[in-house]
Amino acid sequence: MSVPAPRLADGGRRALLLAGGAALLSIAGCAQLAGGSSAPRSADSWSGRMSLRIDSQPVQTFSALFELRGSPEAGELSLTSPIGSTLAQLHWSPGEALLKNGSETRRFDSVDALIEAATGAAIPVGALFGWLAGRDERVPGWRPDLAQVANGRLQATRESPGPTADLRIVFERS
Repeated sequence: MSVPAPRLADGGRRALLLAGGAALLSIAGCAQLAGGSSAPRSADSWSGRMSLRIDSQPVQTFSALFELRGSPEAGELSLTSPIGSTLAQLHWSPGEALLKNGSETRRFDSVDALIEAATGAAIPVGALFGWLAGRDERVPGWRPDLAQVANGRLQATRESPGPTADLRIVFERS
């Protein structure tokens, strides 16, 4: 899959479109936000590659290598290109949600708004942690397919609200 270079669109609400052919897993490295991480080191951790397709007009695609650590309440997500360039660093804790893209740091009201700004779709972070752990977390509008989680593969489809979105993750638990 060929994907355009990263860019923020209209007011920062659209996806960072990332170069790559990976999908969003198989981490090339992890960078931390300035000041270090507040995510507990004993927390859950996954790495790999992910891809997201949003059936908007025009269709938006996003793919990156990733490392996800922490929990829905406090964690971090590092996104890198297939060649190892840091694309974005997301960090959240109670009362704080930050997106660092190069030298720019943006603050958001919630982790859900932060994820939407980084990927272009409202991905349910709480459920994502559960899905990666193999739990069938129910989220209105989303249909996860956990049949291959034991093999390090997850697919989830957002059916509503539109536009539909397809999230695919290939991962390993760290």
